[in-house]
Amino acid sequence: MESLIRKKCGTLENQHRSLTEGSIWKGILLFALPVFLGNVFQQLYNAFDAWCVGNYIGDDALAAVSSSGSLIFMMVSFFNGLSMGAGVVIARAFGAKQYGDMRKAIHTAIAFGLVTGALLTVAGVALTPTILRWMGTPAEVLPQSITYFRYYFCGGLFVVMYNIFVGILHAVGDSRHPLYYLIVSASVNVVLDLLFVAGLGLGVGSAAIATTISQGISALLCCIHLLRTKEVYKVRLSEIRFHKKSLWDIVRYGLPSGVQNSVIALANVVVQSNINSFGKAAMAGCGSYSKLEGFVFLPVTCFTQALSTFVGQNLGAGKHDRVKKGTAFGIVCCCLMAELTGILSYVFAPQLIGIFSETREAIDFGVSHMRTICLFYFLLAFSHCIASIMRGAGKATIPMFTMLGSWCLFRVTYITVAVKLVNRLTTVSWAYPITWTLSSIVFLIYFLKADWIHNFDRENAKKQAIS
Repeated sequence: MESLIRKKCGTLENQHRSLTEGSIWKGILLFALPVFLGNVFQQLYNAFDAWCVGNYIGDDALAAVSSSGSLIFMMVSFFNGLSMGAGVVIARAFGAKQYGDMRKAIHTAIAFGLVTGALLTVAGVALTPTILRWMGTPAEVLPQSITYFRYYFCGGLFVVMYNIFVGILHAVGDSRHPLYYLIVSASVNVVLDLLFVAGLGLGVGSAAIATTISQGISALLCCIHLLRTKEVYKVRLSEIRFHKKSLWDIVRYGLPSGVQNSVIALANVVVQSNINSFGKAAMAGCGSYSKLEGFVFLPVTCFTQALSTFVGQNLGAGKHDRVKKGTAFGIVCCCLMAELTGILSYVFAPQLIGIFSETREAIDFGVSHMRTICLFYFLLAFSHCIASIMRGAGKATIPMFTMLGSWCLFRVTYITVAVKLVNRLTTVSWAYPITWTLSSIVFLIYFLKADWIHNFDRENAKKQAIS
């Protein structure tokens, strides 16, 4: 199956790519392109869930599925943040050619993922009703929301392990194989959605089952590849265990990102709760926008992942001038692409929201929400770029405190005060551009100082002195 996909996609360079040599812009783009294409397929099958549910079941079911983003992100993001820490540790060791340390980090990350994935599955299934009620989910939507989320979180282990496996492959410069496996899983999800929802009429829970099966397939394919590869990052089942130093490094670099993601997700749950207060039409409209936002976010995702790997590998190799040139290129490209998608989203907002719902009220809510936010995507891109660069440099606490202050504390404070003064959906929508602006200002001030390069040098000197 992999060979068939490879023929369709064409060759995208080597199986793994060191980003410490050769053309900077070419290396970043060749890494980012498969990430972009892979995320396109991932967003397609997420959006297809919503399209199937909205068109074959109705707006109540669409509202149930569409409101899923903030809750799922809250439950999954902490563990994804920890997988980012694993990627930083592996990328540094790979860039420095310290393959023994790299292997320990890889096998520790897998052991860690197995434990945390099991915890996510149990917590997601158990806590779903409580969290949905706390979010103020309307009574007519609540039963279907609980069904959807519980089936989704039955695959929590698959979600965590897929992110761990992809983090390993990205850390060594291989963004091509995750693309192949996402194409397979996206295709499976579309077929199962058509069979379960459109064909057999099994209801909203079957859409979650289709997603869970698809995620399991993508995680399994990644695992098989890591077990069968001949490269230095080959996984051996007998070596999967916790290595104390590797675990400490993964937690040290990943915990700030995990905490940051979870708390920001909690703030977004507060935002979603305020959207819920405007009724199911607002939920359906804004939820439709959230599916579209996933596509808009694709340029940001591909460049931020490329930048994190690029910075980690090159700092590990001691190539600081290369880091500065690469980060400047990545930031400019990412912000330009994000703003272009924002302009297109503004122009075509009614048609895009109309893909998911034919209800005029839901479309109006979605268009209003989208047009308030989309012209500020360059700020979102800039903040995420700087945060990824800092994580690649092992400075995860900097984006954590910046984003917690602006995207969490300030966002919740704004929502709490502003909605009481002006009780409109646009008041809620403005929470995003305002807080993106705040974080971008803070990140710009810090980044221009370039202390993160000098601090990395000092940290390495201390480690060498201790050893």
